[in-house]
Amino acid sequence: MDTVIRDRFITLWQGSCPGAELPITFEVGADNGTAGRAQAREGWLCIICDLTRVRKGNVFVVDRSGVTCSGGLFYMGYDTQRSENFRYFLSYGKPGVVEGERYKMTPEIVDDYNALPVPLCAEGTCYTFKRWDKLTAADNPDVVIFFARPEVMSALFTLANFDEADPQGVICPFGSGCSSIIHYPRLEQQSDHPRAVLGMFDPSARPCVPVDVLTFAIPIKKFEKMIANMEQSFLVTKTWDKVKAKIAHSNTLHSG
Repeated sequence: MDTVIRDRFITLWQGSCPGAELPITFEVGADNGTAGRAQAREGWLCIICDLTRVRKGNVFVVDRSGVTCSGGLFYMGYDTQRSENFRYFLSYGKPGVVEGERYKMTPEIVDDYNALPVPLCAEGTCYTFKRWDKLTAADNPDVVIFFARPEVMSALFTLANFDEADPQGVICPFGSGCSSIIHYPRLEQQSDHPRAVLGMFDPSARPCVPVDVLTFAIPIKKFEKMIANMEQSFLVTKTWDKVKAKIAHSNTLHSG
């Protein structure tokens, strides 16, 4: 990680969205012995809940043994196949076998949906999550993730589209909370024209985030362009000054 870029963004971010929290990042690769490694666990736990500690500045390292959710295992690339009952799990369930989430109307719709995701294998690797200001020159993050309220999201959304003619510079695909911050941004990072991903609409993940917060996940190669564009964008206008005042006031209310 270029620490000059790291520090430049922190300064620009504080000036543009005063009081807004810094993003977190993840890198997929070998375990370098970083503190904060998750232990093997039993029982269901959403990976999104673990990220609260990262947002507070702690490092979190997890591999397959630390992920207990089947959706997390799939979208993080540790499993490349769904269970045979997934079609019922995502729809109306199967008595005596699995309770349905009712996120899709029928198992047949789930079948069609399930044919769409492109598996991304991460077997044998781990995920290292760090807050932006904790990155070092040795880090090479793949994705940057913001947890933000609407005014801050306005800055990110508009900046992500600033150098794009295509109105779809930001996508919002259906999926689990971890799919929106891990799987789809990883897919976009592999693209020659990566897009940002708006997410955290998954009801199952919502208990792990504040009531008024969504996520905005950005492949690092797109995010670096966004940083380079900040000082020539709408963020220097009087229009944004009005929104910035709302952000500062909102943060005062929430911190109190």
